[in-house]
Amino acid sequence: MTWRLVIRNLIRNSKNSLVIFLLIAVITFLFFIGNSIMGQANAGLRKTYIESLTADVVIQKKAEMSMNLFGGNSPKIDASVAIPALPAFDHIIQILDKENGIANYTLQVSGRAVLQIPEISESNQPALICGVDPESYFACFPGITVEEGRYLQNGEYGAMITNSRADKIEKDTGIRPQTGMPVLLSSAGAAGFKIREVPIVGIYRYENPGQFMEEIVIADPQTVRVLQAIQVATAPADEDEFISWDPDAWNSGSAFETNIDYHYIEKYSGEGIDPESLINLLNSREYPNDAELTGGEWNFILIRLNPGIVPAVFIKNLNKKLEPYNVYGSGWRVAAGTSAIMLLLLQSFFNIGGFLISIAGIIVVVNILLISVFRRTREIGTLRAIGASDSQIRFLILGENCFIAFLSGIAGIIGGVFFLRMINSANITISNELVASLLGGVILRIGFLPLTAAVSFSIALFLGAAASLYPVTTAVHIEPIVAVRQG
Repeated sequence: MTWRLVIRNLIRNSKNSLVIFLLIAVITFLFFIGNSIMGQANAGLRKTYIESLTADVVIQKKAEMSMNLFGGNSPKIDASVAIPALPAFDHIIQILDKENGIANYTLQVSGRAVLQIPEISESNQPALICGVDPESYFACFPGITVEEGRYLQNGEYGAMITNSRADKIEKDTGIRPQTGMPVLLSSAGAAGFKIREVPIVGIYRYENPGQFMEEIVIADPQTVRVLQAIQVATAPADEDEFISWDPDAWNSGSAFETNIDYHYIEKYSGEGIDPESLINLLNSREYPNDAELTGGEWNFILIRLNPGIVPAVFIKNLNKKLEPYNVYGSGWRVAAGTSAIMLLLLQSFFNIGGFLISIAGIIVVVNILLISVFRRTREIGTLRAIGASDSQIRFLILGENCFIAFLSGIAGIIGGVFFLRMINSANITISNELVASLLGGVILRIGFLPLTAAVSFSIALFLGAAASLYPVTTAVHIEPIVAVRQG
């Protein structure tokens, strides 16, 4: 009987029902489409970084702020912050070797530098340097493919640059970098100014490059340690690491090619040490006692997990074991840095905006339902007079609105699916590299996400139920005498 009244009232109040239907359907549609796009971007970004750069889990030393692979995740985007070296390295490795769920792991020392290819141009380019253990590194990251040359090998000095960097250099200069060409990598910091020369051994590409990834240079770990002054705390350098010294260049003050630490040139040249003695001093690598010792050779351990392992659960259990060593594991988003974090914030802001729109929608629906309840005062009073209980009156009003919300949710999801199909069939080309990397390719493809559809449908039902609460309370308080008074 009650459902017959629900259907009859919906038909009788078709105009109000249609307004409520369209309002909830539009909100559902927008939420579904927006989160489908955000979900696609998040999935594409996650795949990009896990398969090419960060792996599933990154172990790093605890610091004042969380660190990505090339600096600090501070309010200042891409702020250059010294990356601490891992302490208790051997103990950490022992823990990982006993841990279940790990497919493989690799090691990385990172930094920022300036790159120059003297045979092509004297212009400097910013570079993010990954010093890696080649044997384990490339096994961890199937998203890295060599286009020219070969992979870096264990025990050799060398660097690999991205295909996009090579293309840009060729476009700017007319000359394409080739394997075997020397590159100069330089850095400046508290430990001084350093230059390192290594050959290009390969030009590679990322399967789906994310933001800033075209700036990455994969190099041997010792080169990066020298540039970042981590070598101070490790094994001394060999004498043959230093390139020729030209006393005339020193006396004239002009630039020269060397791996010598300029910080110590400035410090000791002021004390009257002649160039020949300075060379001997630098080759001996006897640094001052106040040099900062990090006590480690690597900044990060990158871990790939077996399929089916939940990273959040794995990280939680692993961190309990790593706590005594002042290190911790984090997920791919923290290690990827600002681009991944900003996407999460963008999705949060979108949903906050959607929530505010939903609140406005609820207010509109409440007003429409209240008007409907006031118009049906005689009907509701009559039902109360013939014995209808409070629960039956509640079900009548709540059932009407929830039924509309149910149909609206289905309509919003179906409309969203058709919209996605139209977008995908249009073969829209994405010209912006960042947007293309987020959405997983240069051709726009947005997949159907069942979880997003379920959440969107649940929101439609929530809107219908929430908007009915006050009108239901008002209807329940209508007394039978009101129906008598209205005839």
